[in-house]
Amino acid sequence: MTTSADRTAAQPPDTAPLPTVDTAPLPAADIAAADQPARGALIGFARRIGTRLGAATVAFTVLVAIFGTLFSVLTPSFWGHDEITQFGRAYQVAHGGFGPQRIHDDRGISYGGDVPSSISKLMGYAMKDYTTNPDEPDPMVANSGGYEQLESAPVSDATEPVWFTNTAAYSPVPYVPAAIGIRLAELFGLDVGGLVVLTRLAGLAAYLAVVGFGLFALRAHRVQWLAFTVAVLPIAVFQAGTVTADTMTNALAILVSALLVKSLFLGERLGRVEIGALLTATILLPVSKPTYVLLALLVVVVPADRFGFTGWRRGIPLAFAAAGALAFAVWMKIAAPTGDGMGLMRPQHQWHSVRPADQLSGILRHPLDFVHVFGESIALRDERWFSQFFGELGFAYVDVPAVAMLACLLAFAVSVGVADRMNAATFRRTVIVALTIAASVAMIYVTLYMSFTPVGYYIIDGVQGRYFVPLAIVGLAVLLRWMPLRLTDIAGKTPTVGPAVTVIAASTVALIAAAAKYYTVVWG
Repeated sequence: MTTSADRTAAQPPDTAPLPTVDTAPLPAADIAAADQPARGALIGFARRIGTRLGAATVAFTVLVAIFGTLFSVLTPSFWGHDEITQFGRAYQVAHGGFGPQRIHDDRGISYGGDVPSSISKLMGYAMKDYTTNPDEPDPMVANSGGYEQLESAPVSDATEPVWFTNTAAYSPVPYVPAAIGIRLAELFGLDVGGLVVLTRLAGLAAYLAVVGFGLFALRAHRVQWLAFTVAVLPIAVFQAGTVTADTMTNALAILVSALLVKSLFLGERLGRVEIGALLTATILLPVSKPTYVLLALLVVVVPADRFGFTGWRRGIPLAFAAAGALAFAVWMKIAAPTGDGMGLMRPQHQWHSVRPADQLSGILRHPLDFVHVFGESIALRDERWFSQFFGELGFAYVDVPAVAMLACLLAFAVSVGVADRMNAATFRRTVIVALTIAASVAMIYVTLYMSFTPVGYYIIDGVQGRYFVPLAIVGLAVLLRWMPLRLTDIAGKTPTVGPAVTVIAASTVALIAAAAKYYTVVWG
């Protein structure tokens, strides 16, 4: 056998000149130098994108697209907040049912509509599954194969009535994205599971678009990180990934809040598209959820010059506010009869104990009794509302872990600490906004006292921390207007990059922790 040494020895020495291209490895220093142009170009591109779109806008889009989609596929069908009744109303809107529709129910007054029988079967299976959970450490989902079988079925032509009195009271407005998703799923011939997922993703897309525009409007200001922190709360992202009217309601509220902060508290003049968005939301938000009507009407507090309006056009914001208030009043009149059927959401012995007229009469005749009940509610439930503000995820009732809440609090501390000065709002206008936020909070309690709490009950039942998320940005803006403290570096300047990285990292940790716990508890 001939070895390589033998072959070399047998050949004449190679006297040919070396190739002109040096193929020897570059020293580490040369590699780093070679990478610098590419790295610099990448950094420059990122900076241009951040400057043009706003760093918070980009971070929001990435995080919510990832985690919203994750929650869409991770959450079992109809395990979202009231997702059975929310989907029922969305399906009704998708097929032209805009007003509340009475249905037959031996239990009492009921509202609802027809859905395909194959979807109704999945609804019934999901309800039984999340209401009969085993004890820890067993997963909440008893049999994932049951979902796979029902979700793989085609959407049937046969329909059957489904009860959704609680969501029949909502106008069609917040269900438009979900309705579009349903119609697209039908157009593409998707099965039951595909229809549910596409409906969820349609709502997520609307949340990304509407909230993304609100953050884009704040791209030149550090307060963008405060709006970002609210928009990516685990509860907000979870709801954006499931079928609920709250997805569009939260999005419109955040949009309105961002534009109010920019115009009223920062003193910036709004662009034409921003004006159109704010005025449109002034009409849409009041009919999306009644408790936020006052937030939308704050448009009248914004000075006319922030819109660029002069002469007769100074009355345009007032006209849109009046239109929003009128739309709110009209829809409340249409939806009022549904309140008589809300008691069916409670245990059987309380079915006929929810009487809105009696509760209203009690508030007017004995206001101190209502104040007492309100105080008892705070004393007994405030810690639940606090944790729910960060996330009680769907009808699995999974509280986000402590690390997620701590991460969110860190993001709030930093985003509030580096926010811009809010000196453009006068003291009088700030007081008006503060009183409006307080009145909006009161409306949450009063609405649930009348529409969900049994007569004579010891607390106001049904209040959840997630209901306060839409009021957080403007509420904190009021606090910032009167709070002179800000975070500064050693040179006395407010940093930008460090706080942005901290807020993004903390929010990411919160979402990862929330998704991980939800998966562990629900799927095992």
